[in-house]
Amino acid sequence: MNLSAMRFQPPAISGGIIIIVGGYGSGKSEVSINLARYLVTSQSETTGPVSIVDLDIVNPYFRSREAAKELEKLGITSVNPSGGQFYADLPIILPEIKGTIERREGTVVLDVGGDDAGSRVLGSLANAFEGAEYELLFVLNANRPFTATAEGCLKMMSEIETASRLKFTGIISNTHLLEETNEETILDGLRLSHRVSDETSLPVRFLSALENILDEIDPKLIDVPVLPLNRLLLKPWE
Repeated sequence: MNLSAMRFQPPAISGGIIIIVGGYGSGKSEVSINLARYLVTSQSETTGPVSIVDLDIVNPYFRSREAAKELEKLGITSVNPSGGQFYADLPIILPEIKGTIERREGTVVLDVGGDDAGSRVLGSLANAFEGAEYELLFVLNANRPFTATAEGCLKMMSEIETASRLKFTGIISNTHLLEETNEETILDGLRLSHRVSDETSLPVRFLSALENILDEIDPKLIDVPVLPLNRLLLKPWE
């Protein structure tokens, strides 16, 4: 267990279907990957086998499918287009994706494309979610233009709910500025997440941030569970 994980309260995720959505550039794919890793390494007794489904049809970079080999080394099943379709930016709904959701075995993490456009793919899978218990978590990055205010977040959340035909169950505070992220960045994002939480009555399920930043923050300043991030998705030129 890393130092950051020991200093903060860990997320409490009971398994089932966990859907991660957010605006373009919110960091939801990195959160999805790290959440899957956390569940399989720290919570396997309660969550069972872990699968991650790449439903990002919006962003050509930073998609969870890019980390498939690394995840499979940990025993995480990665469900995504293969062969010539691996890099396709198309609304490809594989039979395996629908089957993974319908079987409801262990824990399934769905990494969904940004904004309401990406969330429409969930609407096309509405039948697969019937009768299922799920978490729909909004990844909030206060440094993105459409989620810099509570009003902007509420608007985007409403649009995503309409497109997906699902209801949010919680918020993930994931404010960052890539390499420029610092303690104040993280705490500003947490404050906005709490404002959105107050407006929606949805809990902030956890805060996520890179380990090296978390190591510099007094745990007393963060009043929600924390998921430390290891960066696995790199820019194409890195």
